[in-house]
Amino acid sequence: MQLDVDDIDQAVTTGAVPGAQHIDEILDAAYEHTSKHHGGEVADYIPALADADPDAFGLCVVDVEGGLHEVGDTRVLFSIQSISKAFVYALVSERVGHEKVLDVIGVNSTGLAFDSVVAIELNDGHPMNPMVNAGALATTALMPGNTADDQWEAIHSGLSRFAGRHLDIDDEVLASEVKSNSRNSAIAQLLHSYGRIEHDPLEVVDIYTRQCALAIDARDLAVMAATLANGGVNPVTGVEVVSAAVCRDTLAVLAASGLYEATGEWLFEIGLPGKSGVSGGIVTVAPGKVGIGSLSPRLDSTGNSVRGQIATAYLSRALGLNIFASESHFRSKVAGIGEDQAG
Repeated sequence: MQLDVDDIDQAVTTGAVPGAQHIDEILDAAYEHTSKHHGGEVADYIPALADADPDAFGLCVVDVEGGLHEVGDTRVLFSIQSISKAFVYALVSERVGHEKVLDVIGVNSTGLAFDSVVAIELNDGHPMNPMVNAGALATTALMPGNTADDQWEAIHSGLSRFAGRHLDIDDEVLASEVKSNSRNSAIAQLLHSYGRIEHDPLEVVDIYTRQCALAIDARDLAVMAATLANGGVNPVTGVEVVSAAVCRDTLAVLAASGLYEATGEWLFEIGLPGKSGVSGGIVTVAPGKVGIGSLSPRLDSTGNSVRGQIATAYLSRALGLNIFASESHFRSKVAGIGEDQAG
């Protein structure tokens, strides 16, 4: 999609982000710039999601020192949905290790829709990556635990540590998802038939559905993102949630497939690992710098928040967050010599 940010001066910052006041000013400018966009449609394939306020818009930045910057509807609760995939992947990777998740789940894009069954069959039962539903179900199933309740507790408490507060389930969303969960049930059973899920596949679907129904807000997303940006330590609570190595793996996966079929365009325009959800949330990580959380329920044709993409692109450019950007060291040296001579 056209992100409408071509006229924004692009900063390049390989070190620390600007000071708090500057971040606040840029955040306000990003919000104002993005608010004029009204394209997209609210998701309705899960009935409870259709009730979301299409005009809700919140934008939050949390830096790795715990500094909070927010504007708009940052405390409006919505269900985390697919964004949970990224953080459950991190929690599972912490418990079972790099090699296990690589072998069972994989890290390559499918090139097909997030809920594709064809992708599983084409790859001999391999889910390919943890950001599509098949991979997310296989990831949830890998969480150690003697019972399904043990697995859920590990996931629930882990996601709460990422957010820095206890997260509750949105019961209305959960009930709505349970009624429309036949496709995920079919995917789980197919994965079970290939040996990719060892537990009862319907129990796995139940856990996965609950994790997607957890209620969060844009501030929570920014804190969760900042935890990944900060080597796995929540910068608000000081609690280590996962290791720095797990953060690295998680961000690599997000960079490869975090926004489904639009991941390539997202990475080209924004240059940061991110993950979207059908409730309109987007979580974005600038490693070593900040986490960004946004909410805007209107989605484009690929299921990604229209305003969330535009606002994040603005912030990435204005704050110099793009991980692929650099300035010429040679040109900097020449400029410095010229200034010395002029003096």
